[in-house]
Amino acid sequence: MSGSGVAVSTGRRLIEECREKALRLDPVSEQEAIELLELPPENIMDLIAAADAVRRKHKGASISLCSIVNARSGLCSEDCAFCPQYSGHDADVPEYGLMKSGEIVKAANEAIGNGAMKFGIVTSGKGPNDRAGDFELILESIREMKGKVGIHRCASLGVINEEEAVALKEAGLQEFHHNLETARSFYPNICSTRSYDENVATIEAARNAGLRLCSGGIFGMGENNEQRIEMAVELRRLEVGSIPLNFLNPIEGTKLENAKPLTPLEILSIIAVYRLFLPERDLKVAGGREVNLRDVQSFIFFAGANSTMLGNYLTTRGRKAEDDIKMVEDLGLEVGS
Repeated sequence: MSGSGVAVSTGRRLIEECREKALRLDPVSEQEAIELLELPPENIMDLIAAADAVRRKHKGASISLCSIVNARSGLCSEDCAFCPQYSGHDADVPEYGLMKSGEIVKAANEAIGNGAMKFGIVTSGKGPNDRAGDFELILESIREMKGKVGIHRCASLGVINEEEAVALKEAGLQEFHHNLETARSFYPNICSTRSYDENVATIEAARNAGLRLCSGGIFGMGENNEQRIEMAVELRRLEVGSIPLNFLNPIEGTKLENAKPLTPLEILSIIAVYRLFLPERDLKVAGGREVNLRDVQSFIFFAGANSTMLGNYLTTRGRKAEDDIKMVEDLGLEVGS
């Protein structure tokens, strides 16, 4: 057997061992996960098949669909290297203050009409109180959504403390989203205006308030495989229930505008390894799906994802909701919660 053949055979054994662990909910180790990411391309179908088996075991055939509204856009003080909303970037992005509650409720109803089961209010800025009076208006919008719209309510408002998290919970919020963005060791390359500890503290504040946790990051910003798994270890430690996996879509005018995009096979490998490493968590493929995966978008579910986003993202466009719903149905999967 050639050297490459030995590598593929060794990879299959590792994949099988990790698949069996994930099926039993025995933890795959950090080192095993790194080794999985470094397998040769010839192992990709074995890796995807293993992740698919684990997804079906722990998540069944149900695929969750969510939508967001960019409720406060641009003029952001946070210098995230990937984001066109940072005021220091020379990017073409809409700039407006917080939407009125009626506009947010309308967007939530539109999300339901498009087939979404979850809806998130997303605001630019370091936190909900960046602009005077906005936090109370956000709470008002959540209360109105709770009373008028039958949809799971989520919000992504930046850094919050426990008092704010409790207020959001009491207003009717069910889930709070705040990305770690990347590994702690790589984070200084991505943001200098908000610390990693602030991100972790926000997630812990939301958890202590009784909110469901949604947190993940962006891949393809220059991090290595060890750092991709380093973030997964932190998400496991924080007991995050829903993990959005975003893949950099370089935006002109940002610090990462010239970053080399990940290939579709690299993306599918990351999704699959996250499924084996976090077997019972919800994995949501979000930003960058359309532009980076192109004709193999449907493979995200075989690779272990059990959730995706419908419609547009914060500053980039998605595709038609009916196309994504048809994609799910064509795979013999079910649109569900």
